[in-house]
Amino acid sequence: MKGSIDDDLMDPDQKYNKMSLLSHWKGAKDFAKAQVQVVVVLIIAYMGNNWPKSYHRNENHNETMFWAMNIALVIAGLCTLTHDKNCSNRGVQLLSRAQTEEWKGWMQWAFIMYHYYRMYSVYNEIRVFVSAYVWMTGFGNFLYFDKKKDFSLERGISMWIRINYFPLLLSFFIDVKLELYYVVPLHTAGFFVTMATCYLSHLLEKPTQWSSTKRNLVAIMVCLLVHIVFYETPAVNVLKIFGDEYHFRFQADKYSAWVGIVSGFVWFKFKEYMQWCYAVEVQAWQQTAAMWAQRFGGVGMIALWYGLFGHMKDKFTYNPVHPYVFWMPVAGWLMIRNSSKYLTELHMGAMEFFGRITLETYVLQFHVFMCNKVQHIPVIIPGADKDGTLFVKTLNMLLCGSIFVGLAFWARQITVTTQTSMTELVSLLWRGPPPPPPANEAEEGKSLVTDQAPVSSNGETKESV
Repeated sequence: MKGSIDDDLMDPDQKYNKMSLLSHWKGAKDFAKAQVQVVVVLIIAYMGNNWPKSYHRNENHNETMFWAMNIALVIAGLCTLTHDKNCSNRGVQLLSRAQTEEWKGWMQWAFIMYHYYRMYSVYNEIRVFVSAYVWMTGFGNFLYFDKKKDFSLERGISMWIRINYFPLLLSFFIDVKLELYYVVPLHTAGFFVTMATCYLSHLLEKPTQWSSTKRNLVAIMVCLLVHIVFYETPAVNVLKIFGDEYHFRFQADKYSAWVGIVSGFVWFKFKEYMQWCYAVEVQAWQQTAAMWAQRFGGVGMIALWYGLFGHMKDKFTYNPVHPYVFWMPVAGWLMIRNSSKYLTELHMGAMEFFGRITLETYVLQFHVFMCNKVQHIPVIIPGADKDGTLFVKTLNMLLCGSIFVGLAFWARQITVTTQTSMTELVSLLWRGPPPPPPANEAEEGKSLVTDQAPVSSNGETKESV
């Protein structure tokens, strides 16, 4: 009784501060549900990884099926082709969100089929795809930080969870080294390198009074210098502490995020060109000429890369030059893909869907679509072993693929829920709960409640009854 009297006499602000921080955590229930669900996903992944019947994937090499599955994706993409005129309401959009997801989707599809069908001959192209992913990390986050100036703890934690939460759980639960998911640390490092570069530019604003362009340029050059000092000297050998795989993978993409940052820095110039060339309905001959020059230039960039480097059969010959030349086919693709206003407004829904779950499909492919830490092909349908017919083996692949994609989609939903709820909790712990309502508003609300007549279960006031 005494406790309730003391609470009544307590100042409203004291009452508010007495409440547990956790009581302000709106996402607590969603977080708890997500953790229960992720256990189910991990159990399924564990079962898939240790599937009792399988055969080594080296015996699954099939060049024809690799190309057939990629053609199937193109057909699915054409069947889900969407033309969104509204995306040009703010001008012609170069590399829109939908187009980015589409790009990620078809690269990821090829990447997985490369693993499944042991398509050795496209190794160099797959290396470009991986670098394109890391390029996007530098590019997209530079545009975000340059515009939003959001260098908060919440932003850093949010992105760390989005990239690392599920892979870390999977690595621990299935007992595999994180280096198997090497793209995860590449993305994580790329994000924080970009964040640090943009933050340096932000710090230079007050003491120097430089323009945004000058500050960004200085920060980018400092970032490049750090990259050179680390990657082009024996200092890079510190990565061997974490393992030889990290040492190789980080060197293969040592400049990918930085090139993405530079691309974000000069992006406004490309956007100005896009408005000049494609925003008008009726094009002058100069614009038509520029459009076709862009297309031929894109084809030329890809052809030049392939003619000089991409054709190399020995990956140990290609790997050392890759970090310096990967940007050529990336630039060529973007030039072709955005070579008209109509093309910028198009995207393929099937590829976009697949692009939204790239992180989850990347890590789960090793344990569900394939098994035994990506070394084997699981056999669910009887007769789909290494000596099975192509028809039965294809049915087995489609069944495994359906389970794999469904599980990846579920894992993404769980990760996003965890990301959102944990970011909210970090904000509460770091900044405290939101301020309480003003005392006069609280008293007015209390009087409104006490002045109302009691309400019955049917919604009518007892006075009216």
